[in-house]
Amino acid sequence: MTKPAPLLLPNPDDPRLTQAVTGLDQTGARVEIRVPVERALTLYLNAQEIVTMMTINDYPEYLALGYLLNQNMLKPDDVVTGVDYDDDLEVVVVRTERGTNFEQKLKKKTLTSGCAQGTAFGDLMEAVEDAVLPQAELRTSWLYEMTHAVNTTPSLYLAAGAIHGCVLCVKGEPICYMEDVGRHNAVDKIAGWMYRNAIDPADKIFYTTGRLTSEMVIKTVRMGIPILVSRSGFTAWGVELAREVGLTLVGRAKGKRFIALAGEERIVFDQDLAFVPEESLRARRKGGDDA
Repeated sequence: MTKPAPLLLPNPDDPRLTQAVTGLDQTGARVEIRVPVERALTLYLNAQEIVTMMTINDYPEYLALGYLLNQNMLKPDDVVTGVDYDDDLEVVVVRTERGTNFEQKLKKKTLTSGCAQGTAFGDLMEAVEDAVLPQAELRTSWLYEMTHAVNTTPSLYLAAGAIHGCVLCVKGEPICYMEDVGRHNAVDKIAGWMYRNAIDPADKIFYTTGRLTSEMVIKTVRMGIPILVSRSGFTAWGVELAREVGLTLVGRAKGKRFIALAGEERIVFDQDLAFVPEESLRARRKGGDDA
């Protein structure tokens, strides 16, 4: 029997993740708000320095593993012997049983449309060309339950803004909700969490507050998840790739509305829209940064 996935939700009260700053509002009055704290995190794979990322750094081990997995630098059959994080040095080291050398790959990066430090290797497509995604299904009742749960869960975005969120769901229930200053970081942290906890992706739904780009499609397929949902819009290449690999791609999911542009055959329309509330103003603002 497969053990149930551990629940992991945001902790907006963590004092390490935000700091108070003062300024003036539109009336000239002095105000104090909380803003997310960015920190540098340098990732090593064995003895090779890979990348320095700007992150809120709440789950450095998951971020490191997920980054390597989604960049196709860590293979499914690689044995990870250790993940060591040093808070003072702001360094995380992933060690594997067999040696790796990515010096040539590191010379041929392709800039993607991900925000912040969003890069992918020139051969990132090799891991998705032969991908076969599970059949699965997306009931519209799950979709509305999921978006409501995401919009009402206490989060760093609601506390401080300027953050992206990614959520792994079973049916309409979030089981892992990650946030970061760059949505690719939030995706990678979920990938690392799935890897560490041996989570089966076959029946999962992936939700993101960011737009549905080629990078988001590739990373979702890399994780083996068959359904990708966003409150934001699409890019043409993101749609094209989703159709090629058979990924269900649903965007502009706000209130009663959504648009599916790929993998529509997985969708089961079981929800009576008369019982779905329109999205509140506060919810519409959640995850509104489309970059």
